[in-house]
Amino acid sequence: MVPPSGEGPAPAPGEEEPADRPSKPRRRRLLRVTLITVLALALLVGVGGTALYLKLDGNISGIDIESALGEDRPEDSDNGSLDLLVLGSDTRTGENGDFGGDDPDGEARSDTAMVVHINEAHDAATVVSIPRDTLVPRPDCERLDGGGVAPASDRAMFNEAYGIGGPVCAVKTVEALTGLRMDHYLELDFDGFAKLVDTLGGVRVTTREDIDDEDSRLRLTAGTHTLSGAESLALVRTRKAVGDGSDLSRIQLQHSFLDALMRQIDEVDLLGNPKRLYDLADTATSAVTTDSDLASVSKLVDLARTLREVDSEELQLITLPVGYDPADPNRVAPLAEQSRQVWTALKRDRPVPESAIRDSAAEEGGGDQLITQG
Repeated sequence: MVPPSGEGPAPAPGEEEPADRPSKPRRRRLLRVTLITVLALALLVGVGGTALYLKLDGNISGIDIESALGEDRPEDSDNGSLDLLVLGSDTRTGENGDFGGDDPDGEARSDTAMVVHINEAHDAATVVSIPRDTLVPRPDCERLDGGGVAPASDRAMFNEAYGIGGPVCAVKTVEALTGLRMDHYLELDFDGFAKLVDTLGGVRVTTREDIDDEDSRLRLTAGTHTLSGAESLALVRTRKAVGDGSDLSRIQLQHSFLDALMRQIDEVDLLGNPKRLYDLADTATSAVTTDSDLASVSKLVDLARTLREVDSEELQLITLPVGYDPADPNRVAPLAEQSRQVWTALKRDRPVPESAIRDSAAEEGGGDQLITQG
């Protein structure tokens, strides 16, 4: 990873020198956003005792993605860096169905997706959010419903991969898109997310404008509110009522909300309240699905500690560079050159250059200024 001074490995022949990273204040603020994606892990660090570990181990769902994908995958880097696919999933059936949505058939979807790259030294990281409406090439995948193989598609919505083939198809699609081999997979169910918020006692936010979203069923007046788990879930799923009404605006809104949530977590004395800490760990592990190699408390704790080593000055969070699709203005497509810069930087264990996000529609949504911590 290139140090802040700009010193580091020279670019390969024919490659331009990366530009500076996004500004340091932005990176400091976004550290909290990244931590929420591994909230289920970080909480476990404070939980001790063999009996508790065994109980929590039993909560975790594991999937043998390695065996399912076989050998036809990108080459695995052996330099100590880590690449994770982190998903927020929503079946919109059962309890999740109470929170509204825009998928009436109740099919499982990956509403939030992030590729997390932790560098070789484990002191820097890059998080790339992938809009769910991004049109990407999807490889052929075994259908979850037992209906055989879904043929490959050149233009498939990114989140359809999870709906068709679950975590295995999601990982397969991300590896085809990025050229990176995912070392681990971590999924947090949205119903579990809501329960985590309720266990914390809600999240206090201030909205700058009224929010009235028919799809997420959220109605808030401008001002300060303490949101319940259900209201928080509705907020992070709000789309049409913020910014330009696109999924890009929703991603920015999610970043802003999660920042407020992490600030509030800092104010709660979890170690001074063992019952609340245990309740949070119990809820979190019940809501988590991982690859089989990560499906234990000890492995999750190790990953949490690795993530905590990341320097707040050395973290990037970006959205995949995209543009509105000419054939369908309700969808976006990766910008070829900028996306290449993103994935090449991660392969080389280097920061993503500023030029990679220039001219991306993801930088224009406007939802990130709608809410602040209350």
